[in-house]
Amino acid sequence: MEHRFFELGLTLFFLIFFLTVRAIVRKIIALHTKKFDLDLSRKKYANKFFNFVWSLLFLVVLGIIWDVSVRGLSIYFASFFTVAGVALFATWSMLSNITASVILFFNFPFKIGSKITIMDKDDSVTGTVQDITFFSIQVLTAEGHLVSYPNNMAIQKAIKQINESNEIT
Repeated sequence: MEHRFFELGLTLFFLIFFLTVRAIVRKIIALHTKKFDLDLSRKKYANKFFNFVWSLLFLVVLGIIWDVSVRGLSIYFASFFTVAGVALFATWSMLSNITASVILFFNFPFKIGSKITIMDKDDSVTGTVQDITFFSIQVLTAEGHLVSYPNNMAIQKAIKQINESNEIT
């Protein structure tokens, strides 16, 4: 019985710890959003990403605290991880785009409404940023075309931000 109180205490401690860290990360994201005058949808995407990461980490810690045994479930886990491995391999591009969106959130100076040029040899894109999602940057060109540029490609290319007087910054 004493062992269960210890596990409950550890669970409560880590729950409070994870909620505190989550609140701190949300505050950092909010400050970053305000400091760089970023769109609120970018803040929402970043919060969703970190909530997912913290939830997975919390579940792993709970499994360790409560000594969850996977011996009886090893056949199911092996099948699940085989399917998950194939699915993750097939969706590596999606995962890299989501990771790139977080990098774009914290490290790139442009925001929705900024005029940019993504330098990509023959396929350069110049226009106004309409949206920055988990998967792409949506740029409206002067011709009225909406171009979706993948985030994982955008962080690999030079991006010029053009200010209001058409000077490159």
